[in-house]
Amino acid sequence: MKKLLFALVFVISTAGMAQEWGTVNKNKVTMKEIAPVWPGCESKSGAGIDACFKQKLAQHIGKNFRYPPDAYKKNEQGKVIVEFFVNEQGLVDIKSVSGGSTLLQEEAKRNILAMPKMAKPGMMAGKPRAIKYTVPITFKTGK
Repeated sequence: MKKLLFALVFVISTAGMAQEWGTVNKNKVTMKEIAPVWPGCESKSGAGIDACFKQKLAQHIGKNFRYPPDAYKKNEQGKVIVEFFVNEQGLVDIKSVSGGSTLLQEEAKRNILAMPKMAKPGMMAGKPRAIKYTVPITFKTGK
């Protein structure tokens, strides 16, 4: 009887926790990654947090975009890919920058590093977790 009671309590508690951080199906546990919360997105929940993060990131890049003057004069163009993490403290850590010239890479890196500290870090299984993002930034002079 004790074993049955323990099993029942375990199943009920697992099902309750699964709704917040993932799902349990037979022997498979699936954990859900929750995006960091950008300042101003605190009232969002679920998929709204991720959508708000992406919208705020796009606004941030557009607002803070500066074409490096020397690169513009040389008509340097290209797509720069920035891979970064929003770490467990809600701060940006650049993993890699590729594509384009060095001047364009430096500008893309500066722009991403200017992101504000997140209101809440990303989460997985109820614990803070670094979340990886890859952002392409295209530089085109229009000349």
